[in-house]
Amino acid sequence: MNIDQIVNQAEPELIAFRRHFHEYPELSQQEFNTLDFIKQKLESWGISCTQVPKGGIFGVLDSGKPGITVLMRADVDALPVEENKENLSTSRCCISRNKGVMHACGHDGHMAMLLTEAHILSSHKEEWDGKIIFMFEQAEEMGKRGIVPLMNYLADNHIHVDTCFGTHVLWCLPAGKVAILDGAAMAGAFFFKVKIHGQGGHGSRPDQACSPIEAFISFAAEIRNYRMLHVDPAHNLTFSLGMVQAGDTPNVIPSELTFAGTARVLDNEDGLKFRKAFFERLNDFCSLYGCSAEILTDQYYPVTVNYTPCVTLARRAISSSFGNSCMDNAILPWMASETFSATESLYPGVFFFTGIQNLEKGCGASHHTDRFDIDEKGLTAGVKCALAYILALLREKPDLKGFTPGDRKSILQLM
Repeated sequence: MNIDQIVNQAEPELIAFRRHFHEYPELSQQEFNTLDFIKQKLESWGISCTQVPKGGIFGVLDSGKPGITVLMRADVDALPVEENKENLSTSRCCISRNKGVMHACGHDGHMAMLLTEAHILSSHKEEWDGKIIFMFEQAEEMGKRGIVPLMNYLADNHIHVDTCFGTHVLWCLPAGKVAILDGAAMAGAFFFKVKIHGQGGHGSRPDQACSPIEAFISFAAEIRNYRMLHVDPAHNLTFSLGMVQAGDTPNVIPSELTFAGTARVLDNEDGLKFRKAFFERLNDFCSLYGCSAEILTDQYYPVTVNYTPCVTLARRAISSSFGNSCMDNAILPWMASETFSATESLYPGVFFFTGIQNLEKGCGASHHTDRFDIDEKGLTAGVKCALAYILALLREKPDLKGFTPGDRKSILQLM
């Protein structure tokens, strides 16, 4: 298969897919039209589809010849962001038609790439052996995550997967390049939201109240010291508060306070130890101030970890097809988090970064911002590199038995 020529011919369709998804974004667990579009396209190419409620779509493409089974994934949801009509420097080539909703993270690009790859692989089925599962995942961003029913569906139906692949576009990586990290690629994340219940009172007599604000202030000061006191200096741990709400009157002590935030790590042991310490200290300080804690959100995503044999094969396949110049080996792990981490915890795999930055076109704003935009030429390069790797996998059928999967139930119950 001449990947370069075939993908160049498919580029107009790739761009049309991306612009369609960008113009019609849908929020997490509301991706009804998006999934209908994906399913219609897959089935028109002879790819059988199963829609998993609250999870997404599996499309299965079987070559009819023995080989390994590769799972390829894209996420499909958008964000509650009002899109700016301009990117960093110019008017956009396309803009959301759904007010207040925007593909501000690049999932429109992910879907476009995976659909294009599915079309090409289905059109050239005689040129490879094995089976490919295309996974289009709902609700990667927020709410009831689609990854849980998807992974449970595979397990409950005894569907075998040898290896998995995914990619994320990256705002700071130039279009035309990919980055493939060995080991941790994206951070594990602990998401929390807590309501502290106390006893309100008048500001003139704090001794007659049990202030949730005082309990929170002391707890927050203690937990901010955790990294310095309990984390190996060579490891990463970030902690941030994104929301604190309590009271509305200066001389009244409220009876409740709600706060939320995240912690990010590049080592799962560090993350789970921090989560345990977080709740222990929370209960201690609430008790000290006569308060109690109600846990509203408690989610932990594992670190997205690339399996070394897959990384080695991917780098070799891409460099042999397109040379080393298309790979950026200087990219560091991204401290954002990904639900693909669960997939890579259960199956050996690799997660690329696909470059989309082109400052001359105004593409280079950070993800989740209203000026975020994609240089679509980066998607073309992403499809080429993905196909080079997938075809090498299917051809070489590498032995990946050294991989040790995590415990599905314990991983998914925290997501």
